[in-house]
Amino acid sequence: MTRPEHPKPAFITFDMYGTLTDFAIGAAAREAVADLVPPEGMAAFLQRFSRYQLDEVMGDWRPYDQVVARALERACRASGVAFRAGDAAKVYAAVPGFGPHSDVPEPLAELAAHYPLAILSNAADEQADRNVAKLGAPFHTIVTAEMAGAYKPRLRAFEFLYERLGCEPADTLHVSSSPRYDLQSATDLGVRNTVYLNRGTEPPAPGYHAYEVTSLDGVLKILGR
Repeated sequence: MTRPEHPKPAFITFDMYGTLTDFAIGAAAREAVADLVPPEGMAAFLQRFSRYQLDEVMGDWRPYDQVVARALERACRASGVAFRAGDAAKVYAAVPGFGPHSDVPEPLAELAAHYPLAILSNAADEQADRNVAKLGAPFHTIVTAEMAGAYKPRLRAFEFLYERLGCEPADTLHVSSSPRYDLQSATDLGVRNTVYLNRGTEPPAPGYHAYEVTSLDGVLKILGR
């Protein structure tokens, strides 16, 4: 993708879980099912859980606790272990306790001093504010999947964000650690200043990001700060 030198976005938009917030849902799932899944099978189980989470958000919106429960149930079934509703409840309950990646607070505060920031997150309303509060920076707009009535990567989630911001996709710079959930959809809608914050959780997708960084301070450098 074309890389303009020092873009001047009207808004910087972020994915939250995984990008800004250390989204330790895999660790929460590991703890919940540790007595069911043998150590040698845990990596495969968690990979299934991750893949089923993506699959579960591709259809009509449903509450996030149901997304977690359905994904965990499918991972259990595929792994040949019993599903316990209480395990899903524990995983869901862990989410608002997740805090920022260590590289986030300082550069995020610096970005907030110069640009209006927005979050588009596959979060539940009841959880999102607690995760945002831990980031330590002011946000102009916070949009959850519950508000949008759609989860990323569905385009409706992004369209709702731009409606809230009152801007065109091209007016934004979008930062995410996920090409699958975020960067493809943002690009498809016309965002040209896309930033892949490589956390090592997904492979790069150069066709869907103009920039790649490995920590949030890299976004400051992209913007010439």
